[in-house]
Amino acid sequence: MFRTDKAHPWHGVTVGDAAPAEVNVFVEIVPSDTVKFEVDKETGYLKIDRPQQYSNVVPANYGFIPQTYCGDRIAEHARAGSRTEVTGGDRDPLDILVLSEHHLLRGDILLKALPIGGICLIDRGEADDKIIAVLKGDKVFEQYTDMSQLPTGILERFNHYFLTYKSLPGEPNMCEIAFSYGREESYKVIAYAMADYQTLIR
Repeated sequence: MFRTDKAHPWHGVTVGDAAPAEVNVFVEIVPSDTVKFEVDKETGYLKIDRPQQYSNVVPANYGFIPQTYCGDRIAEHARAGSRTEVTGGDRDPLDILVLSEHHLLRGDILLKALPIGGICLIDRGEADDKIIAVLKGDKVFEQYTDMSQLPTGILERFNHYFLTYKSLPGEPNMCEIAFSYGREESYKVIAYAMADYQTLIR
């Protein structure tokens, strides 16, 4: 029997049976997008968050891992390695960027990804981790099993994007990269976010 209604991508799709080593991902934005889309938490539909203000474009397919939440455990993980005060998690599902040689024409799709690391971003005092992953089955990027193996240019592109994607001329930058981490720690971060989600929905 098939569903006649659309499953909510945050709550109605599982994180994946093999998580955290393999996760389901809902893609919101692709590198060709000049508008930042995000899921409307109430309806589950994509909505326009804001037009991209400048030439910055997302460096990989960008979305989130279903049934995760950046709450107390994610915040505690950030505090352990950050010199900046962390007030909490950002209260959103855990973000993820998925590298692939294939060009996706649009977001609003599900895919399977293999996490290889992550970036602990502090945004206005809130922990806003970004998991880095590769598309499952991708013949070019699946060779990378840890973020440390990625070419320097890709890592620099990630860092530059997240340090500047909310910046406006004449205003202070409110985002800081506290630290980066490899595959094994990314598994822990995903597990923390899965546990935070279970706390959220109780």
